[in-house]
Amino acid sequence: MTNIWSAKILTSIPETFPGPLNHSIIGNALKKKIWDCETFNLKYFSTDKHNTIDDTPYGGGPGMIIKPDIVEKAVNKAMENMEKNLPLVYMTPAGEPLSQKKLEIFSKGPGIIILCGRFEGVDERVLDAYNFERISVGDYILAGGEIAAMNLIEGCVRLLPGVVGKMESLQNESFNSDLLEYPQYTKPKIWFDEKHKKSYEVPDILLSGNHQKISEWRKKQSIIKTKKYRPELL
Repeated sequence: MTNIWSAKILTSIPETFPGPLNHSIIGNALKKKIWDCETFNLKYFSTDKHNTIDDTPYGGGPGMIIKPDIVEKAVNKAMENMEKNLPLVYMTPAGEPLSQKKLEIFSKGPGIIILCGRFEGVDERVLDAYNFERISVGDYILAGGEIAAMNLIEGCVRLLPGVVGKMESLQNESFNSDLLEYPQYTKPKIWFDEKHKKSYEVPDILLSGNHQKISEWRKKQSIIKTKKYRPELL
């Protein structure tokens, strides 16, 4: 099958994958070969008996930096026998914030190669030489890029045809219209909060059967929700 979306991960802890990506709809898609997951252990490309992949930073400072020759070898290995070049992504808090639009771009391609950093980061020279795209999942620091990579992969895979049961459910999600998604409700119609001894009802408009008015209500609620939680999107 030639149309499998491919995720190739360069990491020092390959046993992390597929992890949670092996479950639910993403895991089902993996089993159906809608996408595949291949890891490349950075330690494999070390040349010493200790499998060293990092060294101290020039100019001083704490921590260790992943060496450029290690990343170079891993990238070249990941690119072997490929008909099309995959975009190279480095997960880093210093990168461009990950967005739904970026996920859509990646998901429409043949796949992605993701470099997961550890320690204090990766030698800048190899990132520039191979034109890595720096991507961030938020303004906070993790111990490594593996969890961030899973975030990116799941966001892409769920957009692939055949992964989500009803594709129209993707069209009404947050960010597709630069607004947060409207609030959702399900049964029971009246829910009693035992802790606070209070009843909550589903908004009457959602029970009306008037699809035009429901659509208008949802649009209004999306705007209200966006103003409250993410005003910078407006």
